[in-house]
Amino acid sequence: MTYFVMKAAMLPDALTRRLAESFRMADYALLSERERQVLSPQTRVLVVNGESTVTEDFIAEFPALELIAVFGVGYDGVDVAAAQRRGIRVSNTPDVLTDDVADMAMGLMLATSRQIVGAQRFIERGGWNEGGYPWTKKVSGGRLGIVGMGRIGHAIAKRAAAFDMVIAYNDYRPQPDSRWQYYAHIADLAAASDYLVVCVNGGEKTRSLINAPIMAALGREGILINIARGTVVDEADLIQALDSGAIGGAGLDVFSDEPHVPAALYNRANVVITPHMSSATHATRKAMSDLVFDNVAAYFAGRPLLSPVAPY
Repeated sequence: MTYFVMKAAMLPDALTRRLAESFRMADYALLSERERQVLSPQTRVLVVNGESTVTEDFIAEFPALELIAVFGVGYDGVDVAAAQRRGIRVSNTPDVLTDDVADMAMGLMLATSRQIVGAQRFIERGGWNEGGYPWTKKVSGGRLGIVGMGRIGHAIAKRAAAFDMVIAYNDYRPQPDSRWQYYAHIADLAAASDYLVVCVNGGEKTRSLINAPIMAALGREGILINIARGTVVDEADLIQALDSGAIGGAGLDVFSDEPHVPAALYNRANVVITPHMSSATHATRKAMSDLVFDNVAAYFAGRPLLSPVAPY
């Protein structure tokens, strides 16, 4: 075991054990400053998660670094350009979590539009004894706008088609041979949608991409679903839109300052919030762990990475 791996984020216990059994490994968070000075120059692989912030300065602490392996599909917190300038490869875990995230998007759409959580609270506080729950919004046959037609966007569209939804999308460019209508501007897509689902990558390019004008276009009956990154939606604008009735509701799995969720989003019948758990099923987290390990093992063996991040 001559290779050194540095764990620099929270990882599943099974993955941590497997890495420790196969390679020399240390946990950056548990090291003293002196231990970091000794071990960082020996580190060839850095293992982080999709919420990690890996800056150019942090990368510079590891002069022998060859690979940053990300446990997650998102890597917007990693300065990939800085890594690649030094010849450091970056890998992530796409594909294996696509189904779970798409399932969660549909679940949030149903739960928000039918106010499932609000209806449960209604029963629990004894409201049913005084009458029925207010009528809610139908999903089947509705108009779905997808912002970001990548792997997850396609998976959501596939599921939405089974609900007989009218599907349209926005992306950087039209998808070749797509059967769905393309909108070059998100505001136009929002105006033509009952549900707007956000699937784009995070990072500065998409920060506050969904803001007050987009929500105004979505309209008073429209519902926003975000399973991408919290930074993509301007939370202040979202709260204002909910307060004013500019939109009909929101289903959110991600937030701009996790794990801190604005209290203004709590206890709303038309808002469903979950703790960034779209991919958090036993089967998918195992598959993600396996892919991280296989990328690390492939790199040390001199084989191609299974899921490299494309060069910037």
